Amino acid sequence: MQPNALLERIFEADRHALEAEEALLGEPSDEVAGLLAGAVDEALDLGDEEGAELRLRRLADLCAQVPGARMADALIAILDHAEPTVRAVAGEALLDVAFERFKEVARAIERALDRDHAGLAMQELPFVLTEIRDPDPIPLVVRFLAHPDPNVIAAAIEALAAYGDPGAAPHLEALLEDEREATLEDVDDGPTRIGELAAAALEELGIES
Repeated sequence: MQPNALLERIFEADRHALEAEEALLGEPSDEVAGLLAGAVDEALDLGDEEGAELRLRRLADLCAQVPGARMADALIAILDHAEPTVRAVAGEALLDVAFERFKEVARAIERALDRDHAGLAMQELPFVLTEIRDPDPIPLVVRFLAHPDPNVIAAAIEALAAYGDPGAAPHLEALLEDEREATLEDVDDGPTRIGELAAAALEELGIES
């Protein structure tokens, strides 16, 4: 097949996909939410099988367009995926939803925190929250500091430091003596003590520890 014919084939496939998406999203939202939630579960069960990542990236975009608690929960489930590109798409989708329907995302995060969820999403969500800025994300982000997984705590510390609001200082100061260790993806020299991370975050906020 010639390159120009291949390009036309791509354009045609995109057109059909957009038409199918518009028709799907035109169905009752409860029915679509149930269908998408089931599809997310099925795609996650595929693990590393071919096509799983493509499905999850597409599902993240679709879930973001359907209101309701099930879709926010589904996006957090996708955010647990081991593939960074999948998590990036899910994070962007959650951010889009949060800008328009913050309570849906906040309640989904609260549900995850209440059950001490320990997936990779818990290391991503503090950064999603600090991208929103309005309403103030600190009250929800600081809840991650009480998580049983030190890596989740470390992610929350980093997110608060990057956010730059000194209002987080009392919560960080409470961790200065914490001896637990966390392993950060962007650090190559081994685990870091939570207390050290808190001290570094306070310094970044311009506060002496």
